[in-house]
Amino acid sequence: MLFLIIFGFVIIQRLVELMAAKRNEKWIKNKGAYEAGSSHYPVMIALHAGFFISLLFEVLAAGRPVSAFWAPLLVLFGLTQIVRIWCLLSLGRYWNTKILILPGAKVVRRGPYKYIKHPNYVIVTIEILLLPLLFQAYVTAVVFTFLNAAMLSVRIPAEEKALKRLTNYTEAFQKQ
Repeated sequence: MLFLIIFGFVIIQRLVELMAAKRNEKWIKNKGAYEAGSSHYPVMIALHAGFFISLLFEVLAAGRPVSAFWAPLLVLFGLTQIVRIWCLLSLGRYWNTKILILPGAKVVRRGPYKYIKHPNYVIVTIEILLLPLLFQAYVTAVVFTFLNAAMLSVRIPAEEKALKRLTNYTEAFQKQ
């Protein structure tokens, strides 16, 4: 029961985020933004969809029970959701699931972005490890942690290259 509640919550959360991303995409493209790294975007979508399918299958089909450490894992999950929302709110209309660059824009240096360059990617990485561990879905945890690391090794450089070329990204993060 706990699995279905949390799984449903995360799925609804992601669907709401996708709607916000679509709205933000329309706004920023109207301002003159362009998309970078579009070739890897379908792979990233497939990775995230595969993660949820794998998690659902491993927990329900394999009958995985909740972890003995469910309480602290659930607290950690709750904290990641707070930071996730903080990331999205800090970026505001600039947040998106795609790499959309508005030439000449100043990069966001507030919220968690004041402390690290890619806090949302850190949160997603923690979620991809934490959610399966909460329900003892170890195969999903290991496989998708590695797949996500591989995806981020492509995505982050693509994003940073575009930001460095068309925004104040280099100056903004010079001291970090």
